[in-house]
Amino acid sequence: MKRSRPPAAYQNFVSRYPRLGRAWELTNDEAAAGPLDARTQRLVKLAIAIGAQRESAARSAVRKALDEGVALAEMEQLVPLAASLIGFPASVAALGWIRETAPAAGAASSPARRRRRAR
Repeated sequence: MKRSRPPAAYQNFVSRYPRLGRAWELTNDEAAAGPLDARTQRLVKLAIAIGAQRESAARSAVRKALDEGVALAEMEQLVPLAASLIGFPASVAALGWIRETAPAAGAASSPARRRRRAR
């Protein structure tokens, strides 16, 4: 399976600050050592990024979730789950980040679109 590549900004950052890059790797290694499987970890990280309204982190989490085989519909379900906590405008933004980052073909698989096409 082909994995997504980190954005150039990230690559430039760790090239400029290699010790911070190593610290980041250690943080990720420790987080991955727990009982959650990789797919669940990716959904949790996306949910945290959405809740914190961190667009770049959310987009990164979408790419990495896709690498782990997480379906677009699963990622989109996080939006209504978060809506009562983060509000409507933030939820709209989060859905946009997910859909813009995921492949355009995947957007057709969302439950709402399937319901509209079935009518």
